[in-house]
Amino acid sequence: MVEASAAPRLRLDLREPGRHLVSAQLDFTPEQTQLDLRLPAWTPGSYLIRDYVRTLEDLQLMQGERPIPLRRHGPAHWRALLPDLAPVCLSYRVLAVESSVRTSQLQSDHGFVVLAQVALQIEGQRWKPHALELRLPPDWQAFVPLPEDGQGGWLARDFDQLVDSPVEVGLLTARPFAVAGVPHRWVTWGKDPTIDAPRWLLEVAAVCQACCQLMGTATPPTQGYLMVLHLLEQGFGGLEHDNSCVLVFGRRALAKPQGKRKLLQLVAHEYLHQWNGRRLRPAPLWPIDYDRPVIVPTLWFVEGITSYYDLFLPQLAGLSDESDLIADLGDDLCRYFRTPGRFVQSLRESCEEAWVKLYRQDAYSNNNQISYYIKGTVLSLILDLHLRRHGSALSSVLRQLWASHGRWGRGYTEADLQAAFTDHAADLSTLLPFWLEGRQDPPIDSYLEDVGLSLSAISSSHPCTGWQLESSGVAGLKIKQVVRDGPAEVAGLQVGDEILAIERCRVSVEDDLTNLLDQRAREGEPLEVMFCRDGQVQQTCLRPSAPEVVRYQLNANPGASPAALQRRRQWLALVP
Repeated sequence: MVEASAAPRLRLDLREPGRHLVSAQLDFTPEQTQLDLRLPAWTPGSYLIRDYVRTLEDLQLMQGERPIPLRRHGPAHWRALLPDLAPVCLSYRVLAVESSVRTSQLQSDHGFVVLAQVALQIEGQRWKPHALELRLPPDWQAFVPLPEDGQGGWLARDFDQLVDSPVEVGLLTARPFAVAGVPHRWVTWGKDPTIDAPRWLLEVAAVCQACCQLMGTATPPTQGYLMVLHLLEQGFGGLEHDNSCVLVFGRRALAKPQGKRKLLQLVAHEYLHQWNGRRLRPAPLWPIDYDRPVIVPTLWFVEGITSYYDLFLPQLAGLSDESDLIADLGDDLCRYFRTPGRFVQSLRESCEEAWVKLYRQDAYSNNNQISYYIKGTVLSLILDLHLRRHGSALSSVLRQLWASHGRWGRGYTEADLQAAFTDHAADLSTLLPFWLEGRQDPPIDSYLEDVGLSLSAISSSHPCTGWQLESSGVAGLKIKQVVRDGPAEVAGLQVGDEILAIERCRVSVEDDLTNLLDQRAREGEPLEVMFCRDGQVQQTCLRPSAPEVVRYQLNANPGASPAALQRRRQWLALVP
C-alpha cells in the first residue's frame, strides 16, 4: 500500500454548512507535464448523466506560488501544461443543495457528500490510492466507509473506491451491530420511534443474515459495512456501494401498517446488491466510464432479481409472513399490468434505454416504457417458478454466477447469463431471449398455478375515460396522464388540459367529476366535455369505454392441491 502522504489528497472543508458550499482542495504530485482533469458525469448505480460539473465553481490550479492556466477540453474536462513535476494544488467549490442518494447536500444541521460530484479524476493516477480529509463544524461527526489513514483522514485504494464512498456528516451517532461477525454501522438522519428502538438493529441484522443465506455465503463479502438512512417527510430510494448503502424513506410511509416491512425490503434490496450488482456485475460496468452513458442490457438481472428477492428476505428473516409476501408481490404484478408501455418496450430495450427513459419520466412514460425493475421482478418470478419445474431455482443460478464470476470480481456478459440459466433448464436457451426481447406478457397465470396462487382483476364501477386528473390549484382539474388509444386521447384531449364541465355541469374537484360520471357516463355514449387549453375554452365529445381494471390482486387458491401447497412452501423457502 502506498503511504497516505504520497497519495493524491482531497481535502473538503464543510465548516460553513449554511452556505451550502463544499470547499475542495486536491493536492497531488503530477506524473507528466500535460495534466488532464475530469469530473464524473454520473455515479454508478444511477443510470443518468447528471452533469455534476454544473455545481462546480471557481476552479483554480497552483504550483507553489505560481497560478497555472486551465483550458477546458470538454464540459467536465480540463487540461493544464505544467513547467515541471513539482506538487500542485487544485482548489474549487461545489454547490451542495440537492437532497438525494446520488447528489450532495450541505445544510446547517447535516451534510451528505457524493464524491462522484466532488472528486476530480487525475488522468494517469486513477489506480493510485487517494486520501480524503474532512474539516467539520464543531461537534459534527463523519461516517465514511473507508479505512482510516493514520493522519486524521481516510484512504481509498484508488479513485474508484473513493467515489464509491458516500460521506455522511452532522450531529449524528453510529449504532454498531454485526452480521456473522462482520462489523456494521447504522446511521440515521431524522428521528422516529421505530428506527430508534433497540429492536430495529436486530431486525436489520436478521435481514442482512438472510441475504447471506440466500447467496450461500457464511459472511457478507465485506470487512465492514456502513448503512445510512435519511428519514425525510416523504421519499423513497437507495443507492448501493461496495461497502455501504444510502437509503431514503418517508416518515409518513413508515407510519403506515406496512411501513416497517417496506423499509426492511429497501434495506434488503441495497444490502443484496453487495453480491448482485457490485461484485457480481455486468462486464460493461468494469472499468467504469464516468464520462458517458454505458449501455448495459443486463440491468434486469441487477435490479429485477434484487427487487424480486427483497420481497422475500424479510420473511426469510422471520419478520413477515406469507400473506405479506403475497400482498407485496401482488402489488408489483398490479403495477406491471397497469403499465401499457410493456407492449411498446421490451425488457432488453428498457435496460438499454435506462439513460434516456427510466430516469427521465414524464406524463407519457406510462404509455411507452416499462421499468426494468418491475418487469425484471415479473421475469424473475417466472424464471424462479420455471426453474422449479426443472428441479432447480433462481437462487441456484444466482449462486452459480456468484461462484464463477462474483466471488472473483469477473464481469459477466449476456452469454454468461444465458449459459448459466441453460445449465439449469435447457429450454431457457430459447425462452429467455424470447421473454427478454418480446413485448407480450409471459404466461404468468400458469406459473402462479404451480404454487396455488391466482391473480384476480378488479374493475372500476364506472366506464373508462382514459385520463388521470390532478387538482389545478385554485379550482378545476387538469389532465396529468392520458392512456394511449383511450377515450380521452381519441377525443383529442391531452396532458395539461383543464376540465371545466361535463354535460354543461361545472366540475372543480375530482369527487364532483366521479359522481357526475357515475350518474351520466354510459359505455360508448357521448359526453360533452368542456376544457381549457392554453387559455382558450374548447369543447369535445368523449365516449367512455368499458370499465377498466383498476387493480390486480394476488390470492392464495383455497382449492390448491397438496402438491401445489408443497411447491409453495418450497418456493417461499427460496433455496431448494
